[in-house]
Amino acid sequence: MVTSTLFLFGSAFFAATILPFYSEVVLFALLRQGGDPVLLLVVATIGNTLGSVVNWWLGLSLLRFQNRRWFYFSPAQIARAQYWFQHYGYWTLLLAWLPIGGDPLTLVAGIMKVRLAVFLPLVAIGKGLRYVAVFYIS
Repeated sequence: MVTSTLFLFGSAFFAATILPFYSEVVLFALLRQGGDPVLLLVVATIGNTLGSVVNWWLGLSLLRFQNRRWFYFSPAQIARAQYWFQHYGYWTLLLAWLPIGGDPLTLVAGIMKVRLAVFLPLVAIGKGLRYVAVFYIS
């Protein structure tokens, strides 16, 4: 069980970054195998939220590299996320769980220098609710 829980944490963490991981599939499988739902939901939420913190930190520190070829997000993606963030404010971080736009949103939060104390609870709530939905689907 420890190995599968660590795998869930890792997949949730990397799913929140630019790497292609699908933590919902791992969570679904572990729930179907009879894993402790509370433990699995907490582990997935923490892992995914911490992965988003990586994006936030990258936004704070790596924006100076945005014109480099290897930079993951295009200027158009950043501009679109900044528009959403400026238009709807901090509450948009509740949507960081979205498969399209969620990761850039957490990057933009770093670019916009959102305090970590504001960032963490909003992102964790949104991501946690997504995993709760996976629980009810399983």
